[in-house]
Amino acid sequence: MEISNCVNKNVAIEKINAVQPKLNAVVTMIDEDANTNTGKLAGVPVALKDNISTCGIKTTASSRILDNYVPVYDATIVKKLREAGADFVCKASMDELGMGGTNKNAYTGAVHNPYDLDRIPGGSSGGCAALVAAGCVPLAIGTDTGDSVRKPAAYCGVVGVKPTYGRISRYGIIPYASSLDHVGYFTTNVKDAALALEVLAGRDDHDMTSSYKEVGEYSKLLNSDLTNKTIGVFKTVLDEVENEELKAQFNALVSKLEEKGAKIVNVEMPKEYMELIAPVYKTIANAEATANHSNLDGIRFGMREEGQDLEEVMTNTRTKGFSSYVRARFVIGSYSLFEENQDRLFRKAQKIRRLIVQAYAKMFEECDAVLSVAAPTIAPLIHESSNVRFGVSSFAEEHMQLQNFSGYPSITLPLGKVDSMPVAVNLTCKPFEEQKMFDVSSAIEECTGLKGQCVEG
Repeated sequence: MEISNCVNKNVAIEKINAVQPKLNAVVTMIDEDANTNTGKLAGVPVALKDNISTCGIKTTASSRILDNYVPVYDATIVKKLREAGADFVCKASMDELGMGGTNKNAYTGAVHNPYDLDRIPGGSSGGCAALVAAGCVPLAIGTDTGDSVRKPAAYCGVVGVKPTYGRISRYGIIPYASSLDHVGYFTTNVKDAALALEVLAGRDDHDMTSSYKEVGEYSKLLNSDLTNKTIGVFKTVLDEVENEELKAQFNALVSKLEEKGAKIVNVEMPKEYMELIAPVYKTIANAEATANHSNLDGIRFGMREEGQDLEEVMTNTRTKGFSSYVRARFVIGSYSLFEENQDRLFRKAQKIRRLIVQAYAKMFEECDAVLSVAAPTIAPLIHESSNVRFGVSSFAEEHMQLQNFSGYPSITLPLGKVDSMPVAVNLTCKPFEEQKMFDVSSAIEECTGLKGQCVEG
């Protein structure tokens, strides 16, 4: 068992049972015999987001329409984790079908932030983030379509990783938006994050988007030396952050990184591109989600509500099975896919996405990594967060969707606290430069001293 400060499965289950009434982070507990496989994660208790297929274990994606769905196969990452000796303890709550940034939109109810039960944990992988932050599990596997791992990590004060697109197989993942979806995960420190990627990464013939690139021994090669490293400070984002305490902590970290030998430069993107991140993301994600979930109709798949004919069955099933929030996204997605709208909406969004990615790539021509504030505020209060991800948004909130547009590897790391709530930074490197990402992250961790943090101390 190489994961640091790791509890065993029985202790993890006890902790989950103790916090579940407060956090509401779990959909299904997993009752399995202890894994006897020896490997890098032998005996490590792991939580899985509830859109990851587990053979014989209910997998709902936190949607009523999948309440009775039990997969007949394991996702590739589940097989990899089993082979490495991991013990699965639960399926964690999420925003329904991954659509949302609050983890309020789950049919089992809102998940609560362990640092303040009146606040959201972020989404859509909020259940996983809450369980790691509460000290229940040292590793939780989620998915990241538009910062769905990295924003919850920021709000809950843990490490959140989204590797390069194609680095981890998505076979067996209930999809949201295929061109944006990534498998990601949460830990409490950088070394554990590096180790987890060694297990999860690799080519999978079941997922033709997965990469043939060799998987490194990231944890063994960790090197926090910043000599000859250039770090770009994402000034366009920083200038939009209004919280002065957060900016002060960020600037203090940058100074420490410079003292450790890093060269610091400011990097920027045109604001006109930054302001298009949210509308482009929503247009593409909603359209792809509409296509991906067209099979959830009560006939071929999912729960079934009866009707007089097939059309009525489908209408009744989708009306009862999906929340109004998800149905609204499907309406918007369908509209942009109408033949008369594709050129002016969906295809235009794809073209703008390419322009944004080209501009983003230019930022990396002068630096090894780009550093930014992960979120411009602390976790919002639950009752104030209903419009997050679906109403008015700012690029300071949405900028981490750039890494989903581009597929670049990205990690969120704890920075400190503001008003007793976690705040965080985000670090991004070029495609398949996860080793460099972990190396610089290790230096950041040394500067902040925040390693292995959780609510219980």
